[in-house]
Amino acid sequence: MIHYYTKGDGKLEELDVPESGCWINVAPPFSHEELEEVAQQFDFPLDFLTDSLDIDERSRYEREEDVRLIVVNTPLLNEIQEDVDAIFVTVPVGIILTPDHIITISSYENPVLQKFLQDKVKNFNPGDERMFVLQILEQTVFRYLNCLKQLNAKRNLIEKELYDSSRNKELRQLLSIEKSLVYFVNSLSSNELLKMKMKRTDFLRIIKDEDMSDLFEDIIIDNSQALEMANIYTNILNGTMDAYSSIISNNLNVVIQRLTLVTIILMVPTLVASFYGMNVPVPFEKDQTAFFAIVSISVLISLLLAWYFQRKRLF
Repeated sequence: MIHYYTKGDGKLEELDVPESGCWINVAPPFSHEELEEVAQQFDFPLDFLTDSLDIDERSRYEREEDVRLIVVNTPLLNEIQEDVDAIFVTVPVGIILTPDHIITISSYENPVLQKFLQDKVKNFNPGDERMFVLQILEQTVFRYLNCLKQLNAKRNLIEKELYDSSRNKELRQLLSIEKSLVYFVNSLSSNELLKMKMKRTDFLRIIKDEDMSDLFEDIIIDNSQALEMANIYTNILNGTMDAYSSIISNNLNVVIQRLTLVTIILMVPTLVASFYGMNVPVPFEKDQTAFFAIVSISVLISLLLAWYFQRKRLF
């Protein structure tokens, strides 16, 4: 679906046809024919649209005469998540700058673009394409930081459950978090390189605007902070998974050890009863009170064994 937006009376308004300075948002579902029509109508290569739909596309920028393309990776909640799938994945968003319009496209409904569609970004104006691009990059970084906080909070909850757990459920959940962090580290690294190149080449033509240059510098710093957080959380998680794998194994060893000791203690009465169950002459076989004496001795030996194991702190 192709929508056209402009800002009027301080509110975002949808247009029936595109006009100069409007924002064109290409959102799913859409057909290949619609993409071809957009590319022909605004005179830029179709690859600018199709490349932005590739889930594995890296962050980059490209220039074709007067048209510029920016591809930036953004975090997205994995709605088809299974036990060991990543909680969050990253998908590219294409930003196409033409002489008269700014076009965005993504293969999924993107939460970063949704904030603009819901008019929740302060001082958002699609007519100012340079500020619009900076705001998209800024909201992308904020989205990463928010997702990282959610992943870290979830990791802390799982850690508390792991202390007394001997199941694999919690470890599978940690594996899902680890996969999300791997996606984040790769995408944030790619986004950082993109922004550094854009700043060095003045791709957005903002070098003469001090306010925009400062904002772009802040975005780069925030991206670096998000990347550092993702690396720290990844290292913590790797150590946590190794430590709690050992804890789970130790818990199982303790259970097996206790069962073994119980088996040894119960073996004494069984052994004595086996001796007196043989079809051969045995001591006290004609003494009618011997049964109670033998049972008492067996129980006493078992209690002594239990006391000995308790003293050695094996229980």
